[in-house]
Amino acid sequence: MRFLSLQSHVAYGYVGNRAATFPLQRLGHEVWAVNTVEFSNHTGYGAWRGRAASAEQVGEIVQGVEALGQFARCDGLLTGYVGDAALANVILDTASRVRAANPRALWCCDPVLGDIDTGIYVKPGIDVFFRERAIPAADLVTPNHFELEHLTGRKVASLDDALAAARTLLGGRGGTPGTGPRLVLVTSLRRADAPANRIEMVAVAREAAWRVATPLIPFEIAPNGTGDAVAALFSAHWIESGDVAGALGKAASSIFAVLEATQAMGERELQLVAAQEKLVAPPQRFTAEQL
Repeated sequence: MRFLSLQSHVAYGYVGNRAATFPLQRLGHEVWAVNTVEFSNHTGYGAWRGRAASAEQVGEIVQGVEALGQFARCDGLLTGYVGDAALANVILDTASRVRAANPRALWCCDPVLGDIDTGIYVKPGIDVFFRERAIPAADLVTPNHFELEHLTGRKVASLDDALAAARTLLGGRGGTPGTGPRLVLVTSLRRADAPANRIEMVAVAREAAWRVATPLIPFEIAPNGTGDAVAALFSAHWIESGDVAGALGKAASSIFAVLEATQAMGERELQLVAAQEKLVAPPQRFTAEQL
């Protein structure tokens, strides 16, 4: 399969396109990466160098790929970290162009805003863009626990809370059915009514939902980029099979194997390269259950 991926880029570490591209390539897929920022490292370190790409630059690169006639061959569009609200129109225009060339192409929108331990780490206006414009137009949305709460204005403490919040996002524009995404994947769920040593991912459609749980690996500083990798892995498996439960189990198994290797090596950054064999063939398999 072939993916167009508009996400951040870092020279050091694995977030954004760096976290999505290699896993997809290792699974045998082509990735056309367009970088929305060029940073030395992710912002979790507190200091970084580089700058956000201009909307004009990102738009020109996208149009260059389109001019090659490749959009008709694009199976999936991945969008993630948006460095500047000015990129909003470029992202929406890109989705429209890809769909016009290939109506079967799936848009996975990762609404990158922040996390439980950091709070919001994007510029003002980015959350409004995701909530009001990107999410209602996307096919798949992949918030983490914090982003699910922020985007919906709901506290998520239980499984029922998570399902209700996710279905709020499925409602689309003004809660109107048919104008929102087909599926919401909550990439990290830590709920009060579950064992403290487990972490879950939940996929929610309008009429069904699935859950997969894995052990929570303790890190002094949790690696960034996990959600970016999960969004890419799940998208590829879902597009390929159409099986939500199967895609959820495969994505969870792969990212758990990478996180386990990362901890064993004492590293802060995801060890995608070192654990590439486990990424493709995880030694431990987790199965998703329908709720």
